[in-house]
Amino acid sequence: MFDTLEEALKTTPPGPRLATILSRIDVSKLSGYDWVVVLQAHRKMASHYAACAYQAMASISDVMHELEDDYELAHRAAGTEIRAGLSLTRRAADTELDLALDLAQRLPRVWQALAEGDIDVPKAKVIVTGTRHLSIATAREVAGQIIDDAPRLTTGQLRVQIAKLCISADPDDAQQRYETAVEERRVVLEANPDGTAHLTGFDLPADRAMAVSRTINRLAQRLKTLHEHRTIDQLRADVFLDLLEGRHTDGRGHDRGLVDIQVDLTTLIGLTEAAGELAGYGPIVADIARQVTEQQHASQWRWTVTDPDTGQLLHQGTTRRRPTGRQRRAVESRDRTCVFPGCRMPATNCDLDHRIPWARGGPTRRKYLAPLCRHDHGNRHLCGWTYRPLRNGDYLWTSPLGHNYTTSGKPP
Repeated sequence: MFDTLEEALKTTPPGPRLATILSRIDVSKLSGYDWVVVLQAHRKMASHYAACAYQAMASISDVMHELEDDYELAHRAAGTEIRAGLSLTRRAADTELDLALDLAQRLPRVWQALAEGDIDVPKAKVIVTGTRHLSIATAREVAGQIIDDAPRLTTGQLRVQIAKLCISADPDDAQQRYETAVEERRVVLEANPDGTAHLTGFDLPADRAMAVSRTINRLAQRLKTLHEHRTIDQLRADVFLDLLEGRHTDGRGHDRGLVDIQVDLTTLIGLTEAAGELAGYGPIVADIARQVTEQQHASQWRWTVTDPDTGQLLHQGTTRRRPTGRQRRAVESRDRTCVFPGCRMPATNCDLDHRIPWARGGPTRRKYLAPLCRHDHGNRHLCGWTYRPLRNGDYLWTSPLGHNYTTSGKPP
């Protein structure tokens, strides 16, 4: 009935029939390419069974509510039943039951996508958690906008997209939640049993926190010489303490942080309230995005204005002039992140890769350059991955085992 194993595994919906096909596979005859297809099929089945389990939890809750009029008591009874039946802790059982009820009652389309194997449990949790503060109607609207794209997104990409949609769906609520959180900003010192300590800032303005983080990272990178024995994490921690104590870390004076922001033109001029995009952080409310033109902090702002309908670049620049290469600026405006599958590293923190290696005569021109983070730059050259640009601005990657993945340097 099927010409190939791949066709059978990819076209058969999860359930008894797909389980039977998987159980009859002769694993001794599988190639490396086939093992990836088998892995995807097993993951699809795991998602299907997880959806069935959550449906069972929701049904247990329904039974308890039929037996008990008191809502809190019925909910507690259902959690206790699940806790005992699955040998879970009380907290774990309550968490699983809450997720099951969210999927059954608030976001049935997300449950359906899980049952059909289109998304896995971690992605379902991201959608549920990211929309929990919204009304049921708005949460369903946001979930409906993202559910078709969710299968191809990582949980990190999905979380960013959900946050962006939530801001656009209810900008007033997003602005109020942001302002309320910033009012609660604080620094907490926590002692550890091993004699060390955590010093953490909570609910900080995202733009300032990103600028400080980039400054710390840049100074740490400068200190990472051949004769430096400290790891990059240790250097970041030491720079963090040096800056707070008022010390210069490398003798070069104060290093202003860079904040890289992307915003629709209509949002920039105040006609709409669409979320902006802060590289390395994610969506930010429109009011913060608009502050790019009146920023008073010492940081450098790099801004990109896009068409709200097409996403195409309209204009870009910086609030302070810095000696950056024109080609790098052009590539970073075109591709906002590392273009390797699933990576969200901001392009400003990436290497510029020559698609045709320089050693083989590859030209240093914008069309032949793409941002790759240091790790994935290594994957591209050391592990045998290849890629080529597509006409729509995306990239087609081919793995060493022959699988193709389409990516984009623009945040999803």
